[in-house]
Amino acid sequence: MTAPPLNTLPPEGPAMDELADDLALARAVAAGMLAEDAMSQWLGLEIKEARPGYCRAQMTVRAEMLNGHKTLHGGVCFAFADSAFAFACNAHNKTTVAAGCDIVYPAPGRLGDVLHAEAREIHLAGRSGVYDVTVTNQAGDVIGLFRGKSRTIQGETVPGLKRHD
Repeated sequence: MTAPPLNTLPPEGPAMDELADDLALARAVAAGMLAEDAMSQWLGLEIKEARPGYCRAQMTVRAEMLNGHKTLHGGVCFAFADSAFAFACNAHNKTTVAAGCDIVYPAPGRLGDVLHAEAREIHLAGRSGVYDVTVTNQAGDVIGLFRGKSRTIQGETVPGLKRHD
């Protein structure tokens, strides 16, 4: 898991301390979630960046991920986007689940493609959130556009980590 450089943070002061704590929490939650997530592990998902409300992940398309047309199975693309969504919406360490999702496939994925999923928090109000995930290949072609709606429930995603309210 790669973190953004700390020199991108604002100048010294309380705001920087809060932001640094939020980044550390998001990274720790992502690592804890991934360690328990058999599906994301099967995908070969790597978390490249995690921060509050955001996740950038990567995976490589393998032969067992292809459909009868020899292109990436839509369910695998969905699972990859859904995992990035999960990491983004749980980054605050408040247990958050999907309330609904949809996806479109503008272009096919191919064997050997290195896919990138970028999940962004679009709106968060109370216990409900909206997240957009863009899945691209190594050439930057968009192969999946995913929108997920989240709902925060009771509990911590990774019990015992510092929780921000």
